[in-house]
Amino acid sequence: MPSQRLSVVVTRRLPEAVETRMTELFNVKLRDSDTPMTREEMVTAMREADVLVPTITDEIDAGLIAQAGEKLRLIANYGAGVDHIDVETARRRGILVSNTPGVLTDDTADMTMGLILAVTRRMAEGMAEMQTGDWGAWSPTALLGGRLGGRRLGILGMGRIGQAVARRARAFGMQVHYHNRRKLRPEAEEALEATYWESLDQMVARMDVISINCPHTPSTFHLMNARRLGLMKKDAVIVNTSRGEVLDENALARMVRTGELAGAGLDVYENGTDVNPDLRGLPNVVLLPHMGSATREGRMEMGEKVIINIKTFADGHRPPDQVVPSML
Repeated sequence: MPSQRLSVVVTRRLPEAVETRMTELFNVKLRDSDTPMTREEMVTAMREADVLVPTITDEIDAGLIAQAGEKLRLIANYGAGVDHIDVETARRRGILVSNTPGVLTDDTADMTMGLILAVTRRMAEGMAEMQTGDWGAWSPTALLGGRLGGRRLGILGMGRIGQAVARRARAFGMQVHYHNRRKLRPEAEEALEATYWESLDQMVARMDVISINCPHTPSTFHLMNARRLGLMKKDAVIVNTSRGEVLDENALARMVRTGELAGAGLDVYENGTDVNPDLRGLPNVVLLPHMGSATREGRMEMGEKVIINIKTFADGHRPPDQVVPSML
């Protein structure tokens, strides 16, 4: 790489400390407004930058990459997920892609447990009563939920976040089960006191709570479809803090509404911010605006990883968090 400072374009507002440090290290063009770039603005950015720093709100498809300038050599994503980037096309153009894995594990696992608690203990319904002033007085039979201790939790996807959820669930006294592409090593299973199910159908049918913690790939699209949701017990609940595309939201809304499922907690959605209207207003469904990673600590650590990836690249080495198609 040339000795002069790299030209870096950031597509969204980042924490102030992250922006300041980037400005100290690179020739940075920051975003003034905290809104996504238009496609035209993205084309301009990709033509003038050595490094582009996008977020999950930026759809970087083959068409955009085809219009990138000769300077662009690194897309340093601010976030772990890269579903919004055509990594294979970028690779063919000689553009590296990096991400920020690992830093949001605990934050997302915390949010998963929060949703499990909120749904099983009917917190949203209780909050609604308080907000509308409908609460009269305590009653022995009002808003009865269920305790977590002793319930069976089925984790779909036992990577970093799935294992972090398992550790928290054990502290609540839950029985941990999981389905994964690969069985964990015996020592990891023993530490988590987790039971492996090769058959997802068999696991789903026996769980009290299902937590989706797997990535979105062609093989996991609608992995929890109408048929599999139909295998769940009527008093079971499902939460999703991973990728919205893994869950068939139309089927979920219909089954919760008809009482075929007890409830759901979602932080991610099949169509991004276009939340299925049939899910809105259901008292036993908790909807959050993609808050799983929303901690000050997590967002700062994401920025630090982005900076390390860019600095390592600037020094002539491959970014430590480089994404390659075989990883997806």
